[in-house]
Amino acid sequence: MEKGSTGDGMESNLQVWRRNLYICCVASFVVSVGMSQMAPILPLYIAQLGVEGVGEIARWSGIVFGCNFISLAIFSPIWGRLADRYGRKPMILRASCWLGVIMIGMAFAQSVWHLVALRLMQGCLSGFQAAVVPLIAQETPKEHSGWAMGMFFSAQVTGGLLGPLLGGFLAECIGIRQSFLLIGALCLLGCLALTRVRETHRPVKQTASVGLRELFAALPHRGAIVGLFLTTLIMQFSLTCIQPILTVYVKELAPTTDHLAVIAGAVFSSAGFASMLFASRLGHISDRVGSNRVLPACLLLAGLVSIPQGFVTAPWQLALLRFVHGIAVAGLMPSINNLIRQLAPSSCMGRIYGFNQSFQFIGMFSGAFLGGHLAAFFGLRHMFFLVAILLLVDAIWCHRMERRG
Repeated sequence: MEKGSTGDGMESNLQVWRRNLYICCVASFVVSVGMSQMAPILPLYIAQLGVEGVGEIARWSGIVFGCNFISLAIFSPIWGRLADRYGRKPMILRASCWLGVIMIGMAFAQSVWHLVALRLMQGCLSGFQAAVVPLIAQETPKEHSGWAMGMFFSAQVTGGLLGPLLGGFLAECIGIRQSFLLIGALCLLGCLALTRVRETHRPVKQTASVGLRELFAALPHRGAIVGLFLTTLIMQFSLTCIQPILTVYVKELAPTTDHLAVIAGAVFSSAGFASMLFASRLGHISDRVGSNRVLPACLLLAGLVSIPQGFVTAPWQLALLRFVHGIAVAGLMPSINNLIRQLAPSSCMGRIYGFNQSFQFIGMFSGAFLGGHLAAFFGLRHMFFLVAILLLVDAIWCHRMERRG
C-alpha cells in the first residue's frame, strides 16, 4: 500500500477502493451494453450480409452469437493467469480496448464469416471479467466485499437489460453498422476511464510457472472452489436453458394476444430488473451474515420458485414469479465471487476467477444450445421442474459445505 500520513492515508485508501469500484462498475455497464446490444439486431445484420431464408438466418445467428462463449471459456483462465503475473489493470485496459476495436470491426464486416471470425477473436483476446473481478476483490476491504460484488453485478445486469433496447433503437435511428461504431467508441471511452483505476496490490513475482495440476493440488480449499465452479455452471445453465423458450411459453399462455413481443419482453426483463434492484442489498446482507449462508438460501429460493412457473396459467403470473427468481439470482454470482475471494490465495486469484468464468460461459453455451432440444423432448412446463431439481440439489450441497465450515 502507498505510504502517507496516518489519517490522510486511511482516508486516501478508503477513497481509492470506492473510486476503483465506481469506475469498474461504469466500465462494466458499457461493456455489458456492448455485449448484449447485438442480440436483437444480429439476425437483421446477417440478412444484410447476404444470408437468405429464415432457417439459415437463425442458424447463423446461433453460430455467430455462441462462438464467442466457446473462445471465452478457453481463454479466460489464460488471461486470469497473466493478470496474476503482470497485474489486473493492464489486463482490464487490454480487454476493454480490444472489445471496442472488435465492435468497430463488426461495422465493416462484408460476410457472415467475418462476423464469426471477429466474435472468435473477441473471446480469445477479451477476458474483461477475469481481470476486473479479482481487482475489485483484492482492492475492497473484506467487510465491504459482498456489497462491492453486488454493485458490480448490478452494473452488469443493468447493461445487459438496456443493451438490447439500445441496440434496437440505434439500428432504427442510425443503422446497424453505425450502431456498432457508436458502441465501439463507447467501449474505448470506458477503456479511457479505466486508466484512472489505481491498483495498490501489485502481483508477487513468480520465479516459475505453476502448472494446472500443481495449482489445484496446492489449493487449501480445493473441493469448495471446484464446487463453486459447478454452482456457477448450474446457475448459468438454469438461466439460459429457459430464456430461449420463454416467448414460446408466453404464446402458449396467451394464444390470442396481439402483443406477444411486448408481453414476452416484459416477462423476460422482470428477472433482470429484480436482480438490478436487489444485488447490492443482498451484498450488504452477505457482509453481515456471510456469503456462505446467502448462497444456499438464494439457490433454495430460485429452486422453489421455479416449480410454480411450470403451473402458471397467465403471463402476469409468470412475470411475477420470474421477478422473484431474479431476486434469488441477484445473490448468487456476487456470493460466488465473494467466496472465491475468501478461499483462493491472492497469488492465483486471477487464474481461479478465470476458471470460474470459463464454467460460467460453458453453462451459458450449453444452456442456450440444449434448452430448445430439452424443451422439445420433455415439454415446456417440465423444463422449469428440471431447473428446480438442479438448483435444489445444488442448494443442499452448498448448505452441507456451509455446515462443515
